[in-house]
Amino acid sequence: MLIAPLKGATPKSVEGLRALIGNTPMVEVVFRYRGSVRRIYAKAEHLNLTGSIKDRMALHILCRAYADGSLAPGTPIIEATSGNTGISLAGIGTAMGHPVIIYMPDWMSRERVQLIQSYGAEVVPVSSEQGGFVGSIRLTLEHWQREPHSFLPRQFANCANVEAHALTTGPEILRQLANRGLRLDAFVAGVGTGGTIMGVAKALKSAGHRAKLYPVQPAESPTLSTGHKVGSHRVQGISDEFIPEILELDQLDEILSVSDGDAILMAQKLACTLGLAVGISSGCNFLAAIQAQEGLGPDAIVATIFCDDNRKYLSTDLLKVEPIRETYVSPAVELLDFLVA
Repeated sequence: MLIAPLKGATPKSVEGLRALIGNTPMVEVVFRYRGSVRRIYAKAEHLNLTGSIKDRMALHILCRAYADGSLAPGTPIIEATSGNTGISLAGIGTAMGHPVIIYMPDWMSRERVQLIQSYGAEVVPVSSEQGGFVGSIRLTLEHWQREPHSFLPRQFANCANVEAHALTTGPEILRQLANRGLRLDAFVAGVGTGGTIMGVAKALKSAGHRAKLYPVQPAESPTLSTGHKVGSHRVQGISDEFIPEILELDQLDEILSVSDGDAILMAQKLACTLGLAVGISSGCNFLAAIQAQEGLGPDAIVATIFCDDNRKYLSTDLLKVEPIRETYVSPAVELLDFLVA
């Protein structure tokens, strides 16, 4: 994993972290849909150190901050998150010798809170009356004003977030597909911070590669389409009430929407049929990838992200019986096999 040079961080801990983050396998999911056998390619990001793609961004932001001098050994790290970034910062920050304080909406899954706390980090719950997710960001700024020696990763505005994926995720996708003799037609990703899709877009542009880039949102709360929170949804980690500063929608293609119930059913099917124990946003991404493939043709090479594992969702609707609706795509998807190369 390519990371900025460090000033002051313990080389031993950072080298160990580098070895456990990034270079994840590309999973080729084989399935039958609408009478034809198809393939979708997904990066297995649930295999990162703390179980999500956010490890890439968290490590890169911290290393960049060491390189530019904005982060010193022992400095407290304070961030607002819906879960995965908090878990990543808690694990990686602790390994690098930092106390970590996470502000998080109080309706996130119990497992997210417990995982953050298991790394020794502090969780500050934020109620809807306090502003929910937007309130969490405001409270981190207020905390920083009280303690200006602390460090704010600012995942929604920090260009190092995009850079992490431009240097690692994007090139890995292109290389792994090229090793199979394939050329990418489209990349699909749910938008939390926007770092993943913007970073992959940057990598494609640098490589002179043209492919469609589809951002994904939950149908129940189409923040990307409206610019603000519209309703509640169950795909934790994306559509966090506002459009992030680092997201440039004018550089991307059509916004795809997936129902949260359909995403839950797809995540359940990936685990129960193929043993791919991924979270709800991964089910959402897979269905969005099928949408993209429908528009481009059944043989189109479409890649996406399996963002995290299912351990963070065991107290959510992921383990409940989800009603099937006529509009859902997942019941028509017959998973056949998966290959890893």
